[in-house]
Amino acid sequence: MFRGFYTAASGMLAQQRRTEVLTNNMANANTPGFKADQTSLRAFPEMLLQRLDQEKVPIENGLNLPFNGEVGSLNTGVYMQETLPSFMQGDIKETGLSTDLALLDINLPVNPDTGLRGSVFYTAAGIDGEPRYTRNGNFAIDAEGYLTTASGLYILDDAGRRIQLSSDRFTVSEDGMITGDAGETARLGIAYAQNPESLRKEGDGLFAATEESDLENAYNAQNVQFKLQQGYLERSNVDASRTMTDMMTAYRSFEANQKVLQAYDRSMEKAANEIGRIG
Repeated sequence: MFRGFYTAASGMLAQQRRTEVLTNNMANANTPGFKADQTSLRAFPEMLLQRLDQEKVPIENGLNLPFNGEVGSLNTGVYMQETLPSFMQGDIKETGLSTDLALLDINLPVNPDTGLRGSVFYTAAGIDGEPRYTRNGNFAIDAEGYLTTASGLYILDDAGRRIQLSSDRFTVSEDGMITGDAGETARLGIAYAQNPESLRKEGDGLFAATEESDLENAYNAQNVQFKLQQGYLERSNVDASRTMTDMMTAYRSFEANQKVLQAYDRSMEKAANEIGRIG
């Protein structure tokens, strides 16, 4: 009885967490460069139930032999194993703004260990001084002329320095070279992650590298091809219609587990209040 109670409860918790992830994806459907999170549900180990019984051997004095009778397997519930972002490129949208840049994947090698393609990112300076990586090319020029992300972090060049421009009238070539209105030049810092799933996701569309995922300069990475497009933005890769369908499925699964839980609750109430009552 109680095993089934906990199994249904674990299903409710897993579907609740899945709904929270899907809701966050839907809320960022219009956020440039946003990468949708994908959830992975996994069942707890199954239990094999057996019962202790005795079998009477038909001999003169009689003999009872104990044995284990197999009842069957019992699933012990489900849990959300992990949440990983999908690095599939989003659609490209024209904006006409010189400060908007889109990073286009052309040829990114497949990681032989994971079977997934790598990914390229803009490089920004985090508040703690450590590099952060993003696909959101919705940039701006601050009061001092530095190129920044929408959240105010400094965009870095390929040497790890801030990029300062005289105005927002600058041009960016497909290979990342920036030429300012006053003739200043710089090259956007683009990093390549062979295994982007190992990056740690932060807020504002930012990713941080872990010790196992130090990113290399994408310009020097072997067989990596990409280009930049000025006046365009990469949109979120959230599929709104599929996300809505998945949210409805998660809600129905939550509701089904809830009804099972209520049935167990009524059964336990009946067992506690009615069975064995003295009339």
